[in-house]
Amino acid sequence: MTEQYDVASVRGLYTGLSDGWTYLNAHAAPQIAERVASGVARSFRMSATVKPLEDAVGAHSAHNDPGELNAADMYASARRAVADLTGATAERVILGPSLPVLYQSLGVALRPLLRRQSSVVLSRFDSPEMTRAFEHVGADIRWAQPDLGTGELPAFQYADLVDGSTRFVAFSAAHELLGTVTSASDIVDAVHERSRAWALVDVSSIAPYRLLDFDAIGADILGVDVGALGGPQMAALVFRDTAMFRRLDEIVVGPVSAGLAGGVGPLVDHLAELAGGERGSRRVRLTRSMETLAGYMEDLTGDLYSLLGTLPAVHILGVTGEAAADASDDRLPRLTFAVRDVPADVIHRRLFDNGLVTTIAPHTPLLTEMGVEEVGGAVTVSLSPFSTYHDVEHLTRVVASLA
Repeated sequence: MTEQYDVASVRGLYTGLSDGWTYLNAHAAPQIAERVASGVARSFRMSATVKPLEDAVGAHSAHNDPGELNAADMYASARRAVADLTGATAERVILGPSLPVLYQSLGVALRPLLRRQSSVVLSRFDSPEMTRAFEHVGADIRWAQPDLGTGELPAFQYADLVDGSTRFVAFSAAHELLGTVTSASDIVDAVHERSRAWALVDVSSIAPYRLLDFDAIGADILGVDVGALGGPQMAALVFRDTAMFRRLDEIVVGPVSAGLAGGVGPLVDHLAELAGGERGSRRVRLTRSMETLAGYMEDLTGDLYSLLGTLPAVHILGVTGEAAADASDDRLPRLTFAVRDVPADVIHRRLFDNGLVTTIAPHTPLLTEMGVEEVGGAVTVSLSPFSTYHDVEHLTRVVASLA
């Protein structure tokens, strides 16, 4: 599978790479493929224009209302694209300007379903931006705790947290900074075995690297940040069944730009062409492409962790040390690391001076509890579909000059 992935051709799909920098900051600012940029530009030009009137042929011919704008097609196209991305259907997709806005709207819509005795299970593994929307829904809030040694979210604890009173559970499929992957299907199974709760899984961090399959995950709702995949700055919620809408108050979200919505289709088309090939539906092509990408990224992830891990002064959060001895090998090509006695800003500057674009790790509650501040901060790196072994090797050499 790895042999089929032509990373040189993939790099040619990103015109921004011609500036000479090595971008290892996909978690913060993913590069935009030319196909996506062109699609958004075209959408902005066309969204306010009138759709051409179709010549009616027969009683059942489709026709446009006079004055109907192209923007309507762009919203429909975006929903179809998200459906293909997640293995769902378009009528189950709700678009929004961002995931925080969508989560806030969902939280408000859930309140009538929650009685005083109801419980909601959230996770300290997740960012406050995700959990904040559901903390004040009028239910008993229970918290799943991450393992501070590995940075993982253990699935076993949900057997104790979820019971007949639980109505809603939310967690992320992976950690955007640590690269740890959650056993999402195991957690969802535990939730459904013990309650009638809806399970929301945020798949934004795992989506750039692996194929999403709604049915395989088993969730009731998926949250996807389209921008995190290198698409336009917008997001989507995907529901298991449209019948769920009737149990919710109207989900009111902020306006979504038609110009941005028009870029979602080109994004999914781009992902579907990473491995080449033009046969089959978009979902079929996307499946083949993402499975091939996953094989390539798995090899590159191994290189990233093993090369940096050979440097004795480097501490990779969730990997280095006795507390991480039982850490899972299932990780994304992302990590956060520190160098003994070297402040994070010095590491970040040295990498930048050598053409490597990374970020200083933010002071999130989880990273703070894992001791990031005690070691002078840390730096986060994340790979992209266009990353190469040379990029990982270059990163390791520069870090070695500090260690």
